[in-house]
Amino acid sequence: MPLSSTTIPSPVGALALIASDAGLVAVLWEDDRPGRVVLEDATQNADHPILTAAARQLADYFAGIRTRFDLPLDPRGTPFQRQVWAALDTIPYGETRSYAQIAAQIGRPTASRAVGAANGRNPVSIVTPCHRVVGTNGTLTGFAGGLAAKDYLLTLKRRAGATAPSIPGPASALGR
Repeated sequence: MPLSSTTIPSPVGALALIASDAGLVAVLWEDDRPGRVVLEDATQNADHPILTAAARQLADYFAGIRTRFDLPLDPRGTPFQRQVWAALDTIPYGETRSYAQIAAQIGRPTASRAVGAANGRNPVSIVTPCHRVVGTNGTLTGFAGGLAAKDYLLTLKRRAGATAPSIPGPASALGR
């Protein structure tokens, strides 16, 4: 299935959006590590309906008026990675979880490191909120977009203020 792409500006830098006809495949960072997310070539197509919806919803998210995404997702990963990414989708806006908590949630309490590795390969950053995973002691740990971007995303709720209207939207789907 051919992929389409576009690049959008954001408060955390330019984001490359990649979609198939089935859903959003990736949200990649400007300085993303080569090979973190392996995809076939994509054709520039800002008019792709999934990319248009993703760009609009990300703009709403950064404006503080959206707390969840309502996009079809088509991430590429192993069954374990997809299980971890599905668990990330359950972390409520404004909250964090540790790698150990995610490992316990998926029934693999000794797999914190493997959860960290899967988290680091999350292809749909921001939409599937890998930035909400922190160290057991609450410290910010590695993030594909950099720790400054992770800090920005974690404090976005406070920046948006309590007066901004909210569009919660249903949880994103990982093909489930």
